[in-house]
Amino acid sequence: MNDLSFKHIRSLALPAIISGITEPILSATDAAVVGNIPVDGTESLAAVGVVGALLSTLIWVLAQTRSAIATIVAQNLGADNVKALTGFPGQAIVFNVGLGILVLIFTTLFVEEILSLLNAQGLVLEYSISYYNIRVWGFPFTLFVFAIFGVFRGLQNTFYPMMVAASGALINIVLDLLLVHGFGVIPAMGIEGAAWASLIAQGLMALAVFVLYLRKTPLTLNLGRSIHFEIKRLLSMTWHLIWRSLALNAVLIWAVREANAISPEAMAAHTIAINVWLFSAFFIDGFGAAGNLIGGKLIGAKRYFDLWILTKKVNVYNLLVAGLLMLLGGLTYLPLGRIFVQDPQVLPQFYGVFFILVLIQPFNALAFTLDAIFKGLGEMAFLRNSLFIAAIFGFAPLILAAHYWNWGLKGIWWALWAWIVCRGLVLMIKFRKDYYSLAMNERSSRIDS
Repeated sequence: MNDLSFKHIRSLALPAIISGITEPILSATDAAVVGNIPVDGTESLAAVGVVGALLSTLIWVLAQTRSAIATIVAQNLGADNVKALTGFPGQAIVFNVGLGILVLIFTTLFVEEILSLLNAQGLVLEYSISYYNIRVWGFPFTLFVFAIFGVFRGLQNTFYPMMVAASGALINIVLDLLLVHGFGVIPAMGIEGAAWASLIAQGLMALAVFVLYLRKTPLTLNLGRSIHFEIKRLLSMTWHLIWRSLALNAVLIWAVREANAISPEAMAAHTIAINVWLFSAFFIDGFGAAGNLIGGKLIGAKRYFDLWILTKKVNVYNLLVAGLLMLLGGLTYLPLGRIFVQDPQVLPQFYGVFFILVLIQPFNALAFTLDAIFKGLGEMAFLRNSLFIAAIFGFAPLILAAHYWNWGLKGIWWALWAWIVCRGLVLMIKFRKDYYSLAMNERSSRIDS
């Protein structure tokens, strides 16, 4: 099979797109259904946004093992050394789930204090606590699923993760509609119904991916008698990625705090905008995921020139996807807002920042594609540094200016735009500096031979 053909890249990218967008679909479904609750719909929507920001932070921080596992498995696959991984997946999964249980215990004990740090107050805080205390129990399930997804991705298989993720999203949507508003003998549970819908869907996804792992991979869940030699590298990669994710989520949480400080209506509008942005971002990330998996395999085989060609191709594909998203957004933004909420004080604020969501798409494409490829290359320390650079020099100056001069929600989103632009530039410079020379040297060797 030609690793660099569009057919092969697409075969990995399309399932990854469907798999990737299911998480924002879950959050967006909760937001859309909850935002249309007849009583306290705006406050409930703001609560979903606050808890969504916290859960996204926790998941993105601790689920970095998925990327590390995928990188290690892909590089061993490229080096034709998969048999040496016996014992590694089981140990990695136990580590992942253990982290999830620790976080569940800690955050449950201090949930009110944590949510208050996000400026949740009054009725929004009350709804946030109620919603979080149910949803948090799905956290170990999510980390279990992500760890096994990492193994499948490393083996160049994005189909089964797609099937599990899409099924989970569908179940979540059906349960949202049934439990939030009620149906027949099922009572209307409001925001708690949305939380139960997510928890049930996460549990079923964990069961499904466990069965698929046992039946569809050449690896077992045998823990072995000693610590696997790749666990040290997994922990090192995960450590760097955790710091990277902390920098990333510090930006998103800072944005949530600023939106909450403006008004509940601004927070509700920000919640809608974040969900739309995450949906488009994960959509773009599909081809990035293909670059990640193939790139890891190529670096394991030391095929640097093919890596250079792959990177150019995947960036072009994602820029085309970004263009389509920009066109779609421009045509549908009015009805899109009304899907989430009908509040006349919320919709104008969402529409006021939507043009920034459109302008950010091509920069999303470049930043997310290169970020994914660098993960496949194992460049976790640099990815950590790139996020700190973008947060300090891209986001922070504009968010401080927005706060000082009261630029409102637009100021928050211009700061996010600058953050993405800075991320992309740093990654482009690094790839050109380090990997272009390796690619050209290999190309010269091929010509000489």
